[in-house]
Amino acid sequence: MIKLIASDMDGTLLNSKGNLPDDFDKVADKLINKGVVLVAASGRQYYTLKNTFSNIKDDMVFLAENGAYVVYKNKELYSSIMMKEDIKKIVEVARTIKGVDVVACGKKGAYIENTEEYFMKEIRKYYHKHQVVDDVTEVDDEVIKVSLYDSIGSAENSNKVMSPLWGEKYKVTVSGKDWLDLVNKDTNKGNSLKVIQKLLNIDKQETMVFGDYFNDVEMLQEAYHSYAMMNAPEGVKKHSRFLAKTNDEDGVMRVIKEKVLKEA
Repeated sequence: MIKLIASDMDGTLLNSKGNLPDDFDKVADKLINKGVVLVAASGRQYYTLKNTFSNIKDDMVFLAENGAYVVYKNKELYSSIMMKEDIKKIVEVARTIKGVDVVACGKKGAYIENTEEYFMKEIRKYYHKHQVVDDVTEVDDEVIKVSLYDSIGSAENSNKVMSPLWGEKYKVTVSGKDWLDLVNKDTNKGNSLKVIQKLLNIDKQETMVFGDYFNDVEMLQEAYHSYAMMNAPEGVKKHSRFLAKTNDEDGVMRVIKEKVLKEA
């Protein structure tokens, strides 16, 4: 019996326009009434996720910032805070990389320095609560993730600089075509999902997970019912037990309705 369903957002639950499936609220209500715990697992910040799921925010677990911050019923379940001196060094290097803008992701919100529209468009999408500051390394907050928006392409640009420099001490993840995330070494969606499973006494056999990118791999490994999306890279698909149709075909909803709700 499925007791927990965790889904990534971009490229997985959301379609390519960034929208939830049309029948999401209806399906979510049925799952909650069955006692299934729903987990939004994303690189997005907690406040953005909470806003997206405002209708059921008190019934969902928010596994935010790629696992660095987990909140359930307005209570922090887990957080992983980065060292302030390292953040300063990371940001100093990031500022020298062409095409890169920095986001310091804290518990209270996100902090940015650039206000140009191409960047703000992305910030508004992923960081519902954000603040423009003179220096992101001097904020009065506990920073749990440093994200780099890379307009050139994170895999081929910023990752080639950051991974050699920081890959031994921090987890450096290409979390999207334009995004690179740095978090503490043991921070990932999988480890945070394990925290949730342990607190709620739910095991892998009772867990269903959906993901489409490399930041979802550890999470896929923490569930027997692991689904990679058909739009996922082959390197991600090999870590899942099953495949779901693409995010633009409502792949997550199709599997849930067939396998969990037993609807045709």
